[in-house]
Amino acid sequence: MKRTLLFFFFLFGLFVESQAQLGNRKPINRAEFIRLMQTVAAGLNENNGRKAADCFTLDAIYSEPPNKQIYRGRDRIFEFFGGWKGRPKVVQMVWHHLTFDEQTQVGSGEFTLTNGSSAHGMVSVKIREGLIGNWREYFYQSALDWNGFILQNPF
Repeated sequence: MKRTLLFFFFLFGLFVESQAQLGNRKPINRAEFIRLMQTVAAGLNENNGRKAADCFTLDAIYSEPPNKQIYRGRDRIFEFFGGWKGRPKVVQMVWHHLTFDEQTQVGSGEFTLTNGSSAHGMVSVKIREGLIGNWREYFYQSALDWNGFILQNPF
């Protein structure tokens, strides 16, 4: 009985400590934001949904407004990213521009996503606890590569 109680208190202590560490995460800086977004892209490019989904908070919201798609929670996002089986088609994601406001913890990026066809788009994200808490994306299907897509307004 004594061992059981000690074991319970040990587990409880680990849980409290891990929750305290999560809750005490400091705001991230621009370099950490870029690393986080590159990790999402790397996970998708490697067909590793877990790697990409682990960049999101447990209660994250991933959406394409107004109601095209919405996934609530890391587990649903993981399934959207292919789950344990992976996606049937190889996905390649490339970031073109990433910007981040350290004070508000809001960032954005332009991207190209290829998986048989191409789409170019933009995403806005809100960082919470060092991870992506909100992801809102907009994109356009296009046969053009990135340079052709932005031809009239490159920067």
